Amino acid sequence: MLAQRTLKSMTRAVGVGIHSGRKVELVLRPAPVNTGIVFRRTDLAQPVDIPVNPQAVCDTRMATTISPGGDPGAPKVQTIEHLLSACAGLGLDNLRIDISADEVPILDGSAASFVFLLQSAGIELQDAPKRFLRVKKPVEVRRGEGKRLMWARLEPLHGYTLSFEIEFDNPAVAATGSRYTFDMGSHAYKREIARARTFGMTSDIELMRSRGLTLGGNMDNAIVVDDDKVLNAEGLRYDDEFVKHKILDAIGDMQVAGHPLLAAYTSFKGGHALNNELLRALLADPTAYDYVEFQDPAQAPTGFAELAPAW
Repeated sequence: MLAQRTLKSMTRAVGVGIHSGRKVELVLRPAPVNTGIVFRRTDLAQPVDIPVNPQAVCDTRMATTISPGGDPGAPKVQTIEHLLSACAGLGLDNLRIDISADEVPILDGSAASFVFLLQSAGIELQDAPKRFLRVKKPVEVRRGEGKRLMWARLEPLHGYTLSFEIEFDNPAVAATGSRYTFDMGSHAYKREIARARTFGMTSDIELMRSRGLTLGGNMDNAIVVDDDKVLNAEGLRYDDEFVKHKILDAIGDMQVAGHPLLAAYTSFKGGHALNNELLRALLADPTAYDYVEFQDPAQAPTGFAELAPAW
């Protein structure tokens, strides 16, 4: 069968939250079959478990934030998308994550450090079939109109691809690739997607910091762009790093579904809010999806059966 996966051993990381600026420690632990991915706030007098699922998302401003049942007044964990993207890239199904504050550390601003940590701990096959969320008919969500239009869509596919198009009114961003499509069965996640960093415009930084955001951001963990150029001395890691980071985020946001997708995801100018809205719209229509397992791995989409170092 095509089996579920967890870690072989425990691993840990220490860093700062890009929005909170606070120091935080993660401890990533193996978990039994059918656990899913569960965060535990260990800094609280009474530790709180927060399972990852679409209904747990309570905030999507600048990052994806979860709380028990999506309660905005409950303990939270924010900026989960890069870590979840790495989990998806490695095909991890079950993981327990102890966290000592309310935000996942940003590390280098991409998913590459999380991929390294998870690979160092080792990936283990488990004695239960992996369950996929299969999209059976198109589902789309749209916001705005004219220049403010943005949309995201899921369509049936025996596989999992993500296509993204960005449009920023900034010469430095516009000079790079604005469209990209990635196949999750290509075994190229680590090489093509994982190293793409989050980014921000200098014109937005003062406003965001006045709202308590990006307090831990700097050029070691983000691409910083002014009116016409990238300010980071080393430049970009990919010629199309901006749109690749949006795909990295989308992979993490879609992983909130709790199961890997069988679908074609497409988005124009979308983000965390639209991604969660898309998942909720899909799950609100029982005729739009089902769950499948592959007792014969040969029946799985190409590239999904191998225990690859990173998809």
